[in-house]
Amino acid sequence: MVQTKSELAKIIRERRSVKNNYLDKEVPQELVVELMEDAKWAPTHGMREPWRFIFVPSEEKEQFVEDLVATFPPDRQENRRNYFSKPAAFLIAVMKEDPRQKQWDENFGAISCFIQNFQLLAWEKQLGVVWKTNPHIYEPEVRELLDIQPGEKIAGFLHLGFFDEKPKSKDRTPIEEKLTIYKK
Repeated sequence: MVQTKSELAKIIRERRSVKNNYLDKEVPQELVVELMEDAKWAPTHGMREPWRFIFVPSEEKEQFVEDLVATFPPDRQENRRNYFSKPAAFLIAVMKEDPRQKQWDENFGAISCFIQNFQLLAWEKQLGVVWKTNPHIYEPEVRELLDIQPGEKIAGFLHLGFFDEKPKSKDRTPIEEKLTIYKK
């Protein structure tokens, strides 16, 4: 008996990280907020909701990119300007850090679930997203630019932009190769 996939399973399997070929189209703040309102239902231990976000709308992107590029060494600035100019907008995910390892891990798990929810919801709207954790997220100058406080971590930059051509699918390892069944 062949089972048909649920809509959710289809979306999970079809979602791709969109890294290039964004359309020249504004990403409305209202859409980002709408997606975030649903994404916030991610699992969060103890209802800590260990996140906050910084949205860089399309109309502010050019100035933001210039401010961000200024944090790089001069010989890398043009390369970084080209890189950061591709998306139409950014959503920067900031996580509350906890000095206790268990809670830190739970917080990172929670914000990761939020980001995955956001990516799936955005995919439905043909809003491309890629979650980037490039080295600049650790740089003091970038933290200062974004007003990241002690006890906070930049979990990543989400590059946003509408697209009309889906990136190609990449094969996944069969789960049987990643699954061990416990037996005594």
